[in-house]
Amino acid sequence: MQDTLTPNWQEIVNKFAAASEQMGELHPEILALAYQENWFKLFVPEIYGGPGKKLPEILRLEEELAEADGSLGWTITLCAGAAWFAGFLDPTLAAEVFADRTVCFAGSGAVGGNARKTAGGYLINGHWKYASGALHATIFTANCVLEDEQGIEILDADGQPKIMSFILKRDEVEILSGWSYFGLIATGSHAFEVSNLQVPENRTFKINDTIEVADQGFDYPFLQLAETTLAVNSLGMCNHFIRLVEASFFARSGLRRYNADQIAYFNKELSYCKKEVKDLRAIFYKVFDQSWEQLISDGTIAEELLKEVSLCSRKLAHACRKASDMLFPYCGLEAAKKESEINRVWRDLHTASQHALLTFEN
Repeated sequence: MQDTLTPNWQEIVNKFAAASEQMGELHPEILALAYQENWFKLFVPEIYGGPGKKLPEILRLEEELAEADGSLGWTITLCAGAAWFAGFLDPTLAAEVFADRTVCFAGSGAVGGNARKTAGGYLINGHWKYASGALHATIFTANCVLEDEQGIEILDADGQPKIMSFILKRDEVEILSGWSYFGLIATGSHAFEVSNLQVPENRTFKINDTIEVADQGFDYPFLQLAETTLAVNSLGMCNHFIRLVEASFFARSGLRRYNADQIAYFNKELSYCKKEVKDLRAIFYKVFDQSWEQLISDGTIAEELLKEVSLCSRKLAHACRKASDMLFPYCGLEAAKKESEINRVWRDLHTASQHALLTFEN
C-alpha cells in the first residue's frame, strides 16, 4: 500500500497501541499524531479548516489506520465520520466548532432522546450508547424524537415520529463508563446522557437534506458512506492479522513436530485467505469508485449501484472475519494470550464485526 502519511507514523502507532488498550483510550502520543495529521477532520470542508480530502482517498487512509491499530482506525473513522455532519450545520455554528484545533465529534446513530420545542430552541433529555472516541470528544451528536411545547410527539408526512439530530458540547453531557467489551478497547466507546438541556435552534441539523457548503461529495448517501468506512476498518485489521499469522506459525515452538504435508496445508490455507481478501478488496474499491464517479459526473447514483456498494461492503467485512477464524488455530497459544499483539488484533476485528450494518452478508 502507498504510504499516505508522514514518515514513521506506523512506528509511533505500533509503539503505543498496546498502551492505548491498557488506558482504554488513545495514548497521548497517538492523539497528538491524530491532531497533527488532521485525522479527526478528514471529512471537514476546507472552509472550516479541514484537509479537503474526498471519500475515495479517505477510505484508503482509514484502511491504513485500521491496519496499524484497530482502535485507532475505528476511532478516527467514527469521529471523523461524525464530523462529516459539518456539511449540514449552520455555518456560524460550524465556524465556531471547527475553530478548535482539537475538535473531535462523537455520537450515536441511535435515537436515544427526545427534544421538546421551546421558545428559544429545544429542551433535550436522553441517553445514547456506543459513542466511539467519547473521551477525546469536544462535540457529541445525538438523534432525538421531536415534541411540541406540550410534549406531544411531532409526526412526519408518513405518520412516523419526526427525528432531528442535535449538536451537544462536551461540558453539556455526562459520559457514562460502559465500554467493557473485549476488543476495540482504546476506542473508549462509552455512553453519554443529558438531562433537561436547553439548546438553541441552530444546534439542529439533518443529513443529506440542506447542504450548507459548496463542496463535492456531501450528497453521497449516508448509509453507503457508513457501510464502506466500516468495511475498510475490517479490511485493515484483517491485513494486520494475516501478517501476524504468517509470522506466528513459523515462530511456533512446536513447528518441528509438523511434517511437510502439514506445513504445505497451512500455506494453502494462508494463500487462500490472502487471495480471497485481496480479490474482494479489488472488487469493493472498483464498485465504490464507480459510485463516486457517477455522483460527481451525474449528481446522483443509480439505486442498483448503491445496492452493489452495500453488498460489496458486507461481503468484504464477512470475508475478513472468516479469514481470521480460519487462520486463528494455526497461531499457537501466543494468539490466545490477551497481552499479545495478534490477540489484540483478533479481538478488535471480531468486535468490529458486531456492528449492526454489517451483520448480514446479503
